Amino acid sequence: QVQLVESGGGLAQAGGSLRLSCAASGRTFSSYAMGWFRQAPGKEREFVGLVSRYGSTSYADSVKGRFTISRDIAKNTVYLQMNSLKPEDTAVYLCAAGPVSLTTPNMYPYWGQGTQVTVSS
Repeated sequence: QVQLVESGGGLAQAGGSLRLSCAASGRTFSSYAMGWFRQAPGKEREFVGLVSRYGSTSYADSVKGRFTISRDIAKNTVYLQMNSLKPEDTAVYLCAAGPVSLTTPNMYPYWGQGTQVTVSS
């Protein structure tokens, strides 16, 4: 069983930055890819980015160049650094763990509870 807890959400102005954290239980990084997703009201959950078991990263086109995923293996924590925020980035952000590095939410069996990010214009 994997447990994930996100933190770091809040309110930011357009152009600002936030850093989200996802603390994981167990030896997750050696076994799972860690994905970040977001879901805005009335919209489907969408892929933001991921870090594979081997440490490689990939991002959605909408956040590429603005968001960066990193991980601290010793702390069993994954981070999502969000820069140059836009109002359309407003959503609940969720981290997930899954056996393969895919962009499809239903391929991830483990999810955190999510953290709200609101970007004002």
